[in-house]
Amino acid sequence: MSQDVLPDAPQFYASLSEVLSLINQSSSFTDAFPLVEHAILRLFKAERITVYQRNLASTDIFSRCKSGDDLTEIRVPVSTTSIAGYVAFSRKPLLIRDVDNEQELKKIHPNLQYNKSFTANIAFQLKSMMVVPIEHKQVLLGVLQIINRVDGSSFDRNDLQKAEAFAQRLAQKFRTDFGCTNGPYEYLLNEQLLEPYQLQHFIKQSSSAYPLTRLLRNNAKLTSQQIGRSLESYYQVPFVPYEPDHYRIHPVCENIKLSYLKSNNLALLTDGHSEDQVVILIDDPNDTARVLAISHLLGTRKVRICVGLVDDIHQYLGLAALGFQDSNEETDEVELLASSGDRLGEIEEVDELDGEGSDVVQLVNQLLLDAKRWEASDVHIEPGKGREPTRVRLRIDGDCQESIQIPANHTRAIISRIKIMANMDISERRIPQDGKFSVRIQGRELEFRVATLPTVNGEAMVLRLLQSGEPIPFSRLNFNTRNARELRQLLTRPHGLLLVVGPTGSGKTTTLHALLSELNTPDRKIWTAEDPVEITQSGLMQVQVRPKIGLDFAAALRSFLRADPDVILIGEMRDRETAKAAIDAALTGHLVLSTLHTNSAPETITRLLGLGLDPDNFSEALVGVVAQRLVRKLCSSCKQPYQPSAEEVELLVRKSGDPNLLLTTQSTLYKPKGCSECGNTGYRGRMAIHELLVSSDKIRELINLNADVGQITRQAMEEGMTTLLADGVDKILAGELDYHQLKRVAAD
Repeated sequence: MSQDVLPDAPQFYASLSEVLSLINQSSSFTDAFPLVEHAILRLFKAERITVYQRNLASTDIFSRCKSGDDLTEIRVPVSTTSIAGYVAFSRKPLLIRDVDNEQELKKIHPNLQYNKSFTANIAFQLKSMMVVPIEHKQVLLGVLQIINRVDGSSFDRNDLQKAEAFAQRLAQKFRTDFGCTNGPYEYLLNEQLLEPYQLQHFIKQSSSAYPLTRLLRNNAKLTSQQIGRSLESYYQVPFVPYEPDHYRIHPVCENIKLSYLKSNNLALLTDGHSEDQVVILIDDPNDTARVLAISHLLGTRKVRICVGLVDDIHQYLGLAALGFQDSNEETDEVELLASSGDRLGEIEEVDELDGEGSDVVQLVNQLLLDAKRWEASDVHIEPGKGREPTRVRLRIDGDCQESIQIPANHTRAIISRIKIMANMDISERRIPQDGKFSVRIQGRELEFRVATLPTVNGEAMVLRLLQSGEPIPFSRLNFNTRNARELRQLLTRPHGLLLVVGPTGSGKTTTLHALLSELNTPDRKIWTAEDPVEITQSGLMQVQVRPKIGLDFAAALRSFLRADPDVILIGEMRDRETAKAAIDAALTGHLVLSTLHTNSAPETITRLLGLGLDPDNFSEALVGVVAQRLVRKLCSSCKQPYQPSAEEVELLVRKSGDPNLLLTTQSTLYKPKGCSECGNTGYRGRMAIHELLVSSDKIRELINLNADVGQITRQAMEEGMTTLLADGVDKILAGELDYHQLKRVAAD
């Protein structure tokens, strides 16, 4: 602020220097205030003065020093609802000519009002005031409030400039009183937890993708509490670590896009006691622009601004904490094992990160690590419009969840790095490409299939994590009693065609390999043709199909018939040729298992007949069809019991197809709640719902007559088939899922 704009600047600053000299000679401002109170009032020709102090232990600011004895103490919340609280919240100085003028206050902020209760029972009345923040290096330490000019006129801009000058110098004394540090990490240096050269090294390494606090925690081996204490000493606000048992996302976040909170490193929390208070957790409390931007959504709620680590904030939002490691966790390594070809590309896009190619490698490695840690099935890299950041989303338990955002100018470098790993053409961005690569993470080999697509915003990429490993036991497939019994019986058949059907991602391969594990005995020869081979089993002859060289499913199946098989698995019946070959194999003494993309078991029959297959041969070969879907399971740690309404009872009874279903309004069902174990989603893990059609004489007769789906469905249900919906309702009654998840995957 320029002093030459003040008409009486020399006299004012001379008097101000005398006041400040007395303040600085005292041990604290509280001790000095009685000595300088009247001098300060003469400086501003004011009737009263109140100096508020920030209180770390609460959401309020309180009157540390004030004129008059008619009020013992004044406390106001740091929010937009009070004058001093608004200045503390916004860090903006205010010049108010008439505190009773509601229109004047509303122009400043819609929530702003003057609390008349403070002066309701005393003779002194407020008229005009100047209110300015007391800040040191943008850190709020208090609020200075100067009240009523002695001549009855209003304060003007010159008066406000004087008040700001006084507050600026007063902040130096407050800094000493509060023990403030000069920087967010000075405490770490003072306590010799970190050397200056180390701090500078980590600052240079940090970026939006790798915040400094993560580097301090992971590489400098500092604890969250040590870093938090340092941030608290500088920002003078409480540090809130990741404590999901104490804090959770405030319901007001439902009105805010998650991507907005994520990109702004901002979480709005509640401690569970009252939703009237909002904890604003932010990585930089000095950035009031971010706080003010959401203030209109907070209404008149009390606000408590706290500082947090970026990774902790993201964890509160339920997002993957990219690269997060506890201080005692060993560093993860990602080792590239193999790509899909022999040609190696050139790294031409890495330069977009100002030559820091290692940042690109680390970021890609962290994407792969997070995919493994969160057991994601896919990683989606989606470019934004123009200079908007690129979103990275993980598909976890069937649902996409935003993980991080990559700055637009980094996107090509990330895409190119993954293309190199998958041995794809990094110079070609106009056409779709496919590739794959294998990595070793924490001693475990993982394979990723990569697909790129050109969009109007640039190249998009999807990485599918192929979860290779051992098959799960048949008992864990979660079949109901009837389906488990019938399916085990079908597996004893010496020949026939058994199909597992459902949309992409419904767990068909998992089910097939669980069935194969039941058949995998020393007396059986089993051949499989798969694309890709995700699950391996000892004792199986597993073949990876390669359509580009002519080894497709049909060709593999024809070759298997010359290799003395007992059981054959065909990964997918994609065309008439493969379907006909599978039926021929089933009719010549082999048990054939395969998959198809259909919505229900009865529909599978009409779909295959639509390919032009011979109905007689097909009906003779088919032994059964398993249709399935994957649904998200309720979290066992936090699922919440409730009694269904009459409408919900009627709905579930109707969906089950069983009018005698034992369900009333007194029954106990469960719904999602959310906790730290499930990332506050209310769901954890997935399970399958099934529909098993067993071929019978009447079913074979309907196939020969080319019957429609409805006829086949009715006959199968008469013979005991449980539909997908009915199986789902049974699992709802067992407390394993809720109707919301069921209706997402199973149509009426």
